Amino acid sequence: MTVAMLKLEARGVIRLKGPEARSFLQGIVTNDVMKADAETAVYAALLTPQGKFLFDMMIVSDGDDLLLDVEAARKPDLMRRLMMYKLRADVEIIDEPEMAVWVSFEEPDTAGVMFLDPRNAALGWRLISAEKPAAPELSVHDYETKRLTLGVPDGSRDMSPEKYFWLETGAEQQNGVSFTKGCYVGQELTARMKHRTNLKKMLVSVQIEGGAPEVGTMIETAEGKKAGEVRSSCGNHALAYFRLEYRDADLQCAGQKVILG
Repeated sequence: MTVAMLKLEARGVIRLKGPEARSFLQGIVTNDVMKADAETAVYAALLTPQGKFLFDMMIVSDGDDLLLDVEAARKPDLMRRLMMYKLRADVEIIDEPEMAVWVSFEEPDTAGVMFLDPRNAALGWRLISAEKPAAPELSVHDYETKRLTLGVPDGSRDMSPEKYFWLETGAEQQNGVSFTKGCYVGQELTARMKHRTNLKKMLVSVQIEGGAPEVGTMIETAEGKKAGEVRSSCGNHALAYFRLEYRDADLQCAGQKVILG
């Protein structure tokens, strides 16, 4: 049986090439780049010095190079930021406009760089390839519904750059941070939040009866207190940036009942 696949139009690819590619990236992103190989991707982010989200990425090996699965629309900004940190590191930062990212719930039998989604294996396989795989199309609705049900954010659609702390995005639950790898940009505050602070806000999966409204619509308690705001959605399922103190409250959004999880 041929496995259905979906091209993620919003994703793009950057290649890091050179003997210091791995050590360069290791020093600036939130996770242990040394664990990435040809079949195992690492999920990580580049943060502000204050520990807030800037860019997320999936990092996988392609021979001696590293491929970064990133947001296509923000790729030029990320490349400029990487160049800023490059200094004298022996690494080339190369745009790969011909390469695309595909997803499938089952392992496809096709050429390319292929790996399980490092955030949650239930989201299936990702393929980076310059060639279109010969496969039927996976439904966008099916993929988005599963992603939202699992509470997995999709880049800046869900994580507001320079506003959300990395741990507020669910990064720890989605294997997006190492607390043992050593220094990176924003490491000090991220570690402090882990060991000394109870998170007050977090991205969570919600169901909204009657269908989720537009991004930014407020979720409120029955008493009218602002409990969170809607991010990306598909049908009744959405992610919300949510105040955890209201997790047991009766919630509504645009007049419709809201259920967490």
